[in-house]
Amino acid sequence: MAARVKRRRVTGPEGCGHGLDRDPDPVAGFLRWCGRVGLELSPKVAVSRQGTVAGYGMVARESVQAGELLFAVPRAALLSQHTCSIGDLLERERGALQSQSGWVPLLLALLHELQAPASPWSPYFALWPELGRLEHPMFWPEGERRRLLQGTGVPEAVEKDLANIRSEYHSVVLPFMEAHPDLFSPRVRSLELYQQLVALVMAYSFQEPLEEEDDEKEPNPPLMVPAADILNHVADHNANLEYSPNCLRMVATQPIPKGHEIFNTYGQMANWQLIHMYGFAEPYPDNTDDTADIQMVTVREAALQGARDEAERLQLWERWDYLCELEMVGEEGAFVIGREEVLTEEELTTTLKVLCMSAEEFRELKEQDGWGDKREEDSLTITNIPRLKESWRQLLRDSVLLTLQAYATDLKAEQDLLGNKDVYSKLSWREQQALQVRYGQKMILHQLLELTG
Repeated sequence: MAARVKRRRVTGPEGCGHGLDRDPDPVAGFLRWCGRVGLELSPKVAVSRQGTVAGYGMVARESVQAGELLFAVPRAALLSQHTCSIGDLLERERGALQSQSGWVPLLLALLHELQAPASPWSPYFALWPELGRLEHPMFWPEGERRRLLQGTGVPEAVEKDLANIRSEYHSVVLPFMEAHPDLFSPRVRSLELYQQLVALVMAYSFQEPLEEEDDEKEPNPPLMVPAADILNHVADHNANLEYSPNCLRMVATQPIPKGHEIFNTYGQMANWQLIHMYGFAEPYPDNTDDTADIQMVTVREAALQGARDEAERLQLWERWDYLCELEMVGEEGAFVIGREEVLTEEELTTTLKVLCMSAEEFRELKEQDGWGDKREEDSLTITNIPRLKESWRQLLRDSVLLTLQAYATDLKAEQDLLGNKDVYSKLSWREQQALQVRYGQKMILHQLLELTG
């Protein structure tokens, strides 16, 4: 899941001797390491800074056909809590390393290997981005983060991340490192370094999917996949990582012409998720997976604002409680709207229906303990929105208007910035990325306004 950020040679904590300065050409050193560990790259691909969207990437030297193998990574070359040099200790102490994220064992593995003078993965670390220059919003000053991303949902997500990182570090990670001073030098016992590695794992790690029959199990822990994390991301990608018992294989999913960059995908991710987890956004309108959120409590607030008297407000609160019991809504939940579909169709349909129905209909609904099959005219597809009941459309419209009020700027201000190439080019990287996030969300919300008008 490699982030599309500028990749510079990694700088670890001061004095950590992972041998990165011995090789003036980190790509050549990495390729020699690939040969030693059996990581086979097709002769048709090259690791390069030339012809890539950002920093290091992978480019086709020759034309590649769909289905061709680009490279194969043996499982022994993966860097994980199991393959690192302290894997046995991490396994024995697994119970003490439990955390909300589930990432602590891998993060401890990275903290140890980064400072190890002879880590087998040193040539791989040489292609990492400089840890002090990661562009995730968690590293932006709080004022800048709020100013640029207000209304997008990113500042709130980052604040939760930072609180969890601090808690995890002080309650689990630091005590473990202090209990094993021979494995973790004082130089890596740093909250700042830990936060940087969390961001790196967030952006660069992979998570092997569970088998279908294992869906009830805990998800697999993250792992680092050399070579695979060099690939940048676009929604319209041309390669995909496949998992097999002995190795992980990157395979072309469509023809790739000579000289073109090879792109992986991190999954169907909206721009707010991309900037939160990876530090970049796709320029409008490239991200076909972009979405806008309407907070569930915003729909409740819109309904309460439309109530005519206290009795009607009390009825709406009763209906909200009913929706909570159905697990259709929650205080921190959101209705997710894409460009062409409502991703939370059942939840939003049910909420609009319950909040807009008459007192008699609500009484019957509770007596019947739910309703039967959904009627076609109640289907909440994007194309069907103009045909919804007027009360539904009005509540949805009022909810969109409330959502738009959360942003610091309006759509026209964003359009003026994007429409003026000279002005846009003078914006900072962060300003450009945040603008793409805001603009994509507002375009979806304004489409809803048109459909509900």
